Amino acid sequence: MALVMEIDAGVLAAKFDALLPHLDERQRRLVLAAEARWLGHGGIELVARASGTSRKTVSAGVAELEAGEEPLAGRIRRPGGGRKPLTQTDPALVEALDALVEPASRGDPMCRLRWTTKSTRNLADELRRQGHAVSHHSVARLLASELDYSLQGNAKTLEGAQHPDRNAQFEYISAQVTAHLAAGEPVISVDAKKKELIGAYASKGRTWRPAGDPERVNTHDFPDKDLGKAVPYGVYDIGADSGWVAVGSDGDTAQFAVATIRSWWAAAGRPAYPDATKLLISADAGGSNGYRLRLWKTELARLADDTGLAITVCHMPPGTSKWNKIEHRLFSHITMNWAGQPLTSHDVAVQLIAGTTTRSGLTVRAQRDISAYPREIKISDREMRDLERTHLTRHDWHAEWNYTISPARE
Repeated sequence: MALVMEIDAGVLAAKFDALLPHLDERQRRLVLAAEARWLGHGGIELVARASGTSRKTVSAGVAELEAGEEPLAGRIRRPGGGRKPLTQTDPALVEALDALVEPASRGDPMCRLRWTTKSTRNLADELRRQGHAVSHHSVARLLASELDYSLQGNAKTLEGAQHPDRNAQFEYISAQVTAHLAAGEPVISVDAKKKELIGAYASKGRTWRPAGDPERVNTHDFPDKDLGKAVPYGVYDIGADSGWVAVGSDGDTAQFAVATIRSWWAAAGRPAYPDATKLLISADAGGSNGYRLRLWKTELARLADDTGLAITVCHMPPGTSKWNKIEHRLFSHITMNWAGQPLTSHDVAVQLIAGTTTRSGLTVRAQRDISAYPREIKISDREMRDLERTHLTRHDWHAEWNYTISPARE
C-alpha cells in the first residue's frame, strides 16, 4: 500500500495521456493491467482513476495477463466479446426508425414528426418514447449503415408539367444545331442570368482568404437604391465554346436581350464567322426572349435587317430552361468563379465574369451596358401582321417555337 501512495497520480495520468491514444483497445487494457500489477495492492483503483477507465476493464486486463494466454492474432477482443449491436439487442429498432424517416410518412397526419425537423435528436426522442433505448449518435449511425440515408438538400429538377412534344422538340433543336454547325454557320444559346445585388452583400460559396479574415459584408440584403442590381444577359457560342455577357442595370427586356446579341455579333461573331449568312439562336420559352414576346421578334427583325443574317430561333419547350446550353456551359462556371466574392460594383461583376475560364477551353468576354431600356413597349396587331409578311417564316414543326426572321422581303 505504501508503494501505491508514493506514486504521484498526476504523473501517472500524464503518462497514460501520452501513451494510450496510440494503442488499440486490447493494448490499452493490457498496459493498464501491467501498471496495476506492478503497483500491487490498490493498483487497480489508482490506475482506473488516473486513466479514466473503469475498474472492471483494468481487472479484466489483469486477469488476461495472469491467465498467460497467447495473443489473439489480428483481434482486439475475444470472439463474441464487446457490447452487442443495437440491431441484435433490439431487432425492431431499425424498422421503427425506417418508419419515422420514410418519405411516405410525410403524408401521414398521425405521424408525430409530420411537421417537425427530423433531426437525429428528435428521432431519438421519438424512438425512446416508443420504448427503444437509443441515443442520437446511434440514430445517425443506423441511418447511414442500416438504412443507407444521408443528409441531403433539395434538388431542383422538377419544372412543371412536361409538354407531350418535349423530347421531339429537343430532337428538332439538335438537328438544327447540327445542320448549322456543319455548314459553318454560328449557333448561340442565349438567356438572362439571375439578377445580383450590387454592394457589400453576402455571396454564396467560399473563397480562399487568410485564416480568421473573412470578407466583411452587410448583415441584411436590402438593395442599395444608388447601386441597384447587376442584370447579366449572356450569349454562348456553342461552336467556339466562348461566352459574351452584357451586364446591365436597367432591366431584363427584349430590347436588352437583342442589344446583347447585336454587340456580340459586332465584336465577336462577325470576326469569327465572316462568311456567315445565317444565325441559329437557342432560347428559353419565356423571359425577355420568350416565344410569345412580340418585342423579341421585332428587335430580331431589326437585327436581321442590319446584319443581313437569316436568324432562326428554336425555343426550348416550356418548363425545360435548365436544359439550355448556356446554363451549364457558361452561367454555372460564372457562378463558381465569383463564389464568395461580394459584387461591390458593376465593374467588379464585369471583371469576375470576364475572368471565368475552364480547363476545357471556355473563354468569356464581358462588358457593361449602361443603356436604358423602357418597359412595356407595345407591338400592335398591325405591326405583327407586317412583321409576318416582311420578315417572319414559321417552321412546319411547332411554328410557335421554331421560326426564321430574315432581312425584309419586298
